[in-house]
Amino acid sequence: MSGATDLPYRRGVGALVFRSDGSVFVARRIDTPGDAWQLPHGGIDQGEKPRKAVLRELKEEIGTDRAEIIGKSRQWYHYDLPWHLRGNVWGGKYRGQKQRWFALRFLGTDADIDLATHEHPEFDAWRWVSLPTIPNLAVAFKRPLYADLVAEFTPLAASLAAIHAPTLMDD
Repeated sequence: MSGATDLPYRRGVGALVFRSDGSVFVARRIDTPGDAWQLPHGGIDQGEKPRKAVLRELKEEIGTDRAEIIGKSRQWYHYDLPWHLRGNVWGGKYRGQKQRWFALRFLGTDADIDLATHEHPEFDAWRWVSLPTIPNLAVAFKRPLYADLVAEFTPLAASLAAIHAPTLMDD
């Protein structure tokens, strides 16, 4: 087996799907023991642009692309797979993923989300959570990545929540 540094990263995209109150969508993986939650993400097809890939991945993974892109990460982030997964995931060709992350405003309703829309669903449950909680919900090898995403996207989540917050005029 090749060494960890000999393998390339798989190019991918990730989605932080925000509800109007600033909460973010997470889903629980079917194929991971325990309570492993993650943000939607996946690979970029040959010749595909990242912006198109993120909307395609949403449609495939959560059954809807009723969202608009409102931001993207300043950089490409990456994570490494643990050794025991490297030979099984993506045919053993990659050490992990290098991803461009996008922030999206969810334009649909909860009824638009359908985890069983794809022939091979990845998730069996979903929920809306506050952005700072996502690293603790994730598998250990993705926690540093998710902590970086929280740091970068917290101002955006706070601005969404501020816009949605009730005012004195709402009383």
